[in-house]
Amino acid sequence: MTSAPAPSPALALCADRPELAKLEGKLARLKADGKPFDRLQTRYDALLARSAAAVLANAEALPVPRINLDLPIAERAEEIVSLLKAHQVLVIAGETGSGKTTQLPKLAMAAGLGIAGRIGHTQPRRLAARAVARRLAEELAVPLGETVGFQTRFDDVMSEHTRIKLMTDGILLAETQRDPELRAYDCLIIDEAHERSLNIDFLLGYLARLLPRRPDLKLIITSATIDLERFAAHFARRGEDGEPEPAPIVEVSGRTFPVSVTYLPPEGEGGVEQGLLAALEAIDRLERRGEAPPPYARDVLVFLPGERDIRDAAKVLRDAQPFRGAEVLPLYARLSNADQQRVFNPGGARRIVLSTNVAETSLTVPRIGYVIASGLARSSR
Repeated sequence: MTSAPAPSPALALCADRPELAKLEGKLARLKADGKPFDRLQTRYDALLARSAAAVLANAEALPVPRINLDLPIAERAEEIVSLLKAHQVLVIAGETGSGKTTQLPKLAMAAGLGIAGRIGHTQPRRLAARAVARRLAEELAVPLGETVGFQTRFDDVMSEHTRIKLMTDGILLAETQRDPELRAYDCLIIDEAHERSLNIDFLLGYLARLLPRRPDLKLIITSATIDLERFAAHFARRGEDGEPEPAPIVEVSGRTFPVSVTYLPPEGEGGVEQGLLAALEAIDRLERRGEAPPPYARDVLVFLPGERDIRDAAKVLRDAQPFRGAEVLPLYARLSNADQQRVFNPGGARRIVLSTNVAETSLTVPRIGYVIASGLARSSR
């Protein structure tokens, strides 16, 4: 009766592979010198067996990733999985509503990732990291903090079983201090890279140098349809002919809906609040004329420059709002977690959501039928 073959170091956890490689080198030198190596071999075998068992346990515990077929990215799912298996870096150009943020971690799982290390998924904002983690946990039907978790500056909802980790790009950048090769991960998704914050730029430069030392690490970069070629060229690898080959690019269209645009005169002396009331009255007139969206899209999303504008507008709307009984909800990055979650759980009442651009670039607010833009933005001076 023959014993089972020893597992391959390639099947070990990413975090254990440097130590295994170091022990392999020592074993080779001892064998070449004709010196005893039994104790070192036992140590190597024990580490490899323990690491391979952990990989197997991770694989068995992962839920089956089911892609949402209603999202445009589902049409390119097989292509994305195939490219992930064949290339180290993949650039995804996804418009708003394409489903890239929620479906890419599941496509990475389908490509066999998240087993030897975690799938790290960065977001530019804390609010988005929390919201995406909750959405992923719901879609995978797992408790938040188990298979799917998140970490931000003030929250750490994770466990040792977490395979998909949502976080801000600042958290990942800080991890490079204690884990320079990011061995905790076998896949990284840098989402919303077109925002080009200082953290994102540092990460892209760091990862470009790290990837040649970590051939087992996959990188997915998502961006709007700008600078795609520059992202792809930045992570080019030399092909068999010696010429640099840019990372492959996959473009995914967003979901489109019929949109009508109405312009109102600039606010008078009443400022932003007066203009907002005028816009809500215009919506009221549209609905009385029968020009309303379907019932499932009846809420109003208002973009305002900052927190102070949101607080002032909320006070005015609660005192005198054209929609009687409507719920006025603020939304900005520094809002408490409980108040932020109210936006994602619509009840029976109509809602007026007053938001900074966080609702434009980082997350999707459900049940919106009308959008009001103040036309104002904060500018440093």
